[in-house]
Amino acid sequence: MTLMDFSAFIVAQKVQNGELTAVEVLEAALERIKAVDGVPGELDYGELTEEDRQKVHAFITLTADRAYEQARKVDHQVKSGETVGPLAGVPVSIKDIFCVKGTPSTAASRMLANFIAPYTATPVERLEAAGALTLGKVNLDEYTYGSSTESSAFQPSTRNPWDPGRVPGGSSGGSAASVAAGEALLSLGTDTAGSIRQPAAFCGVVGMKPTYGRVSRYGLIAFGSSLDCPGPVARDVRDAALMLSVMAGGDQRDSTAAAIPVPDYLASLEGGVKGMRIGLSPEYMQITIPNPETGEVDIQPLPEEIRRATLHAAEALAKKGAEIVENVPMPNTIYGIPAYFVISRVEAASNLHRFDGVKYGYRTDSDFEDLKEMYRKTRAEGFGLQPKLRILMGMYVSAAQYSEQYYQRALRVRSLIRSDFEAAFDPKGATHLDALLTPTTPTTAFRMVDIYGDTVLMQYADQLTVPANHAGIPGISVPGGLDSDGLPIGIQLLAPDYHETTLFQAGYAFEQATLNADWRKVKPEVLR
Repeated sequence: MTLMDFSAFIVAQKVQNGELTAVEVLEAALERIKAVDGVPGELDYGELTEEDRQKVHAFITLTADRAYEQARKVDHQVKSGETVGPLAGVPVSIKDIFCVKGTPSTAASRMLANFIAPYTATPVERLEAAGALTLGKVNLDEYTYGSSTESSAFQPSTRNPWDPGRVPGGSSGGSAASVAAGEALLSLGTDTAGSIRQPAAFCGVVGMKPTYGRVSRYGLIAFGSSLDCPGPVARDVRDAALMLSVMAGGDQRDSTAAAIPVPDYLASLEGGVKGMRIGLSPEYMQITIPNPETGEVDIQPLPEEIRRATLHAAEALAKKGAEIVENVPMPNTIYGIPAYFVISRVEAASNLHRFDGVKYGYRTDSDFEDLKEMYRKTRAEGFGLQPKLRILMGMYVSAAQYSEQYYQRALRVRSLIRSDFEAAFDPKGATHLDALLTPTTPTTAFRMVDIYGDTVLMQYADQLTVPANHAGIPGISVPGGLDSDGLPIGIQLLAPDYHETTLFQAGYAFEQATLNADWRKVKPEVLR
């Protein structure tokens, strides 16, 4: 057992009381990265070698010098008897969609490959102020547009530590993989349609999407501004609670950050689920997929292994004292992906206008006669396929002649999805739930290349997570078992606005109930 096999909570305690130095922890993290990560992602990488196919490739940029400086500062504070932060000496990775001053902040795009951020995002700033060591920036789908991390301009793209032939999920694939492989103890990701929870499920770690506004978006390179949520990726529920407690809270630099008190998530962690009403919905036990041949929508049950894992989680929580409420109606869940297709692309197209080759980032080397041609060539060369598709679709569905038909209708559907959750959680309603229990994903991790290129099918990997983004409510994915191929299955819990405490309590209760399960003893392939 190495230092990188301990939890962030334990490591921070050992650094605080002088049992470990932050430098020792950092060196253990860098040693693990050297052993399992392989070459960092880079532009125009070329053909993959067999060794490349067996490595994780979570990182785009390592910031070891920055981390050593932070580690020495923490150790000096401990030696001097000063109070150190709750994340003292904990190595963290940062999804490369956040600005970190003095480091490349690329959004996994050629367009920003040469961009050095002049300031640091609020969530990163708060992690570092709490004593965390920033190891570097990890890979993602370009501008977070994807569910597999394969669309990154920086190759080799990240691979799943449980089976390097499979995807880690996305867009926070680098975050989830770096934690699963023990390269970082914590990682900062973002969730727009499930981009924390889906890769957390695929990689067998814990991932939380907080309530919209619970964590500041200042310094986050925006995708869908009404959907994006920064959040923690961790190895266990306690670590996720610890990380969120550091990041959450209002921010004068972000008007959408909620200026309401942050609960003591750790103190309430062991509150248990006794008396909680936890629901199961039939709409979350199926998936609706468009049939390209008929134009109809096919409704299919989820794989039996995923359904069974969810029901086992319900049984475990029931034994801890929760009341399980079955057949909770969530009728608008099936419209989550179509509504997301429209809303997210309109917002993405708007946010991508800032990347024009004038102020920062990539500019074409080709000759051009005027500003318009410079824009056109820069954006054609700098953006990958997924940003281009989103610009085109976003401009189309928001055009005056189509706005009512697509965009305004999608916004109304989003309201209906929100109303489903309000009805389910209404204290005076028929079900009056404290939380909803669902699978996180309709499948376990799929093989690399199998779905890449099919934008529609790829998007449906988020069908069970995206409703929470439309509603703005918090959600957490926790490991729930392994399938017959030895791949992780994720279990999702959803709760009302700002009830992250409920999710941590329920997630922790399930974690404790299954602590000695055989599947928890299995390690990812890269660590065996």
